[in-house]
Amino acid sequence: MGWHSFWGHLSTITRHRHAVIRHCRKAGIFWQGLRHDLSKYSPTEFWQGVRYYEDGKRSPNEAEREAYGYSLAWMHHKGRNRHHFEYWSDYNPKTKRVEPVEMPVRFLAEMFCDRVAASKIYLQDRYDQTCPLDYFQRSTSKKRGMLHPETERQLTELLTILAEQGEDAAFAKLRQMVKNDKR
Repeated sequence: MGWHSFWGHLSTITRHRHAVIRHCRKAGIFWQGLRHDLSKYSPTEFWQGVRYYEDGKRSPNEAEREAYGYSLAWMHHKGRNRHHFEYWSDYNPKTKRVEPVEMPVRFLAEMFCDRVAASKIYLQDRYDQTCPLDYFQRSTSKKRGMLHPETERQLTELLTILAEQGEDAAFAKLRQMVKNDKR
């Protein structure tokens, strides 16, 4: 852990956050975007990120998981940021199990913006508009049952529009969803 890791991690999370803010503006949730991922600058998340920073091409949380079998930074992060589907689970008194809850559209919108921005930041010049959908499809099979079916359907629809029609079409659909949401 040195200056390279410190500045590299700080630069990566800041570039990511700024990309999300730009995407949130396109989605019609600008003020929400301004608050995006502020917890990454907290000591719990930031110093773990510096410690496990590699090259800015993948999340330090992955390296922390490899080292310990879990990521303290991720557990802190997902519990404070409602744009992560992992935040949206609760105890169901009928089934007596913790189950996924449908995400409100404004947080689904931020999640979409986050996924697109993360793909751009981590993949850099290898990014194309199919990458967020490809990553989601690869990771979803491992997380089956952790994501509410309606949230999964909506996110898949948005990522498919992005992959097939481009950003303008995906953000137009997202703005319409945000505008029509009554919650």
